[in-house]
Amino acid sequence: MEKEKPRDYKAAGLLPLLVFLMLYVGCLVAFTIKGAKDPSSYMPRQVAILIALLFALIFFEPRGKFSKKMNIYLNNAGNAGVMNLALIVMMAGGFSSAVAISGGESSIVNLGISMIPSQFLVPGIFLISAIISLCIGTSTGTIVTMAPVTFSLVAAAHLNAGMAGAAVITGSYFGDGLSMIGGTTISAAAGVGSPMKDKFLWQIKIATPAAILTIISYMLMSLHNNNAHAVAAGGYNVITILPYIVVLVLAALGMDVVLVLAIGTVLAGAIGMVLGKVTIFACAKAVGSGMESMFWLAIFAIMVNGMVALMRYYGGIDWLVGIFTKRIRSKASCEALIGILSFCVTGSIVNNNISVLITAPIARDLGEQYKVEKRVLAGIISIFAVSASMVIPQDSAMMMTLQLAGKGTNYLDLIRYMVYPVFLIGITFIVNFISSKKTTDSSY
Repeated sequence: MEKEKPRDYKAAGLLPLLVFLMLYVGCLVAFTIKGAKDPSSYMPRQVAILIALLFALIFFEPRGKFSKKMNIYLNNAGNAGVMNLALIVMMAGGFSSAVAISGGESSIVNLGISMIPSQFLVPGIFLISAIISLCIGTSTGTIVTMAPVTFSLVAAAHLNAGMAGAAVITGSYFGDGLSMIGGTTISAAAGVGSPMKDKFLWQIKIATPAAILTIISYMLMSLHNNNAHAVAAGGYNVITILPYIVVLVLAALGMDVVLVLAIGTVLAGAIGMVLGKVTIFACAKAVGSGMESMFWLAIFAIMVNGMVALMRYYGGIDWLVGIFTKRIRSKASCEALIGILSFCVTGSIVNNNISVLITAPIARDLGEQYKVEKRVLAGIISIFAVSASMVIPQDSAMMMTLQLAGKGTNYLDLIRYMVYPVFLIGITFIVNFISSKKTTDSSY
């Protein structure tokens, strides 16, 4: 008996995604225009994706067996890659909280400030934010830590508020898209099937030169600030920073990230207890709280992966890949188009983690056709997603920074100093163009 083939809905197969975007982005825009205090809270992302998922299950193939569609959803929502992603992001949240309660987060900030001359505090703010975000894997956590410190320094040292704000935002997103314990990296690598170590080693070759050029740019701009005053740094303990170093080194050496995070969390808790900062139960509570903060991403990843599988079953993903394929002429143009897609989706959704989850399956299919390495796919998705997040005005990091900066600083004051995303995207295009030329030349 011939196996029944699913109906090909072509573009209509993407309607579940459109439903999600209309609900989530539409409500976000509407309540932002209304001036609501927390516009994203009126239509929570998990509710929007649930409605889109139910739409995908009920309104497609209405005469087909509901259990068959549910099996497609469940088999993909609960696959090994997604479950691994969910475990890692929750453990990353627990690790960050364990280090914070043990004093490591404040120590790394104060150590950095104590080592930087007052005239070069702005490039120093970028560097410290970059290091912290690389260690804790989240731009939000870095912004929450660094933004209040940054604008205290702005007031005390008479710094340029716009430049300092741009430095803290871009520095915070340096590690968000690069850290091996960050949601963006985990989602991008898992989404295209790349080992996180490979993605990290490819992307660090692009992010590091971009960061160096950014620091040099801020140093040159800071030379004109003759009014900078010296500021006193708070106390720090180098021992409390050790878990960050251990995690970065072990992850770079290729150890499984689950083991890396387990070792880092235990080490952070042990240091906190030895120094008398926490008890074992206070540490356990902090780890639990950190894990809870990442529940949304774990659950969202599960729901999105299942919904994308349904859209592929209905022919929507294949239709979209076909549309993109018609505009792709080479491996380089494939990489560029994937980057632009990641940038645009992030700009519309205003969340780089969610956009990566949506973009990765499409990028994987395109990459297979044009033989783009998986580590390159993961890196490009991350780079363009965080670049969009740095510059969109409704991003939480931008809004938080502007609120702390005060009424005298606006969006345009910050965006004019956003040099890091320009360098990051520029170097990505140059590297991929050179790589494409080498591939073309070697084929002759």
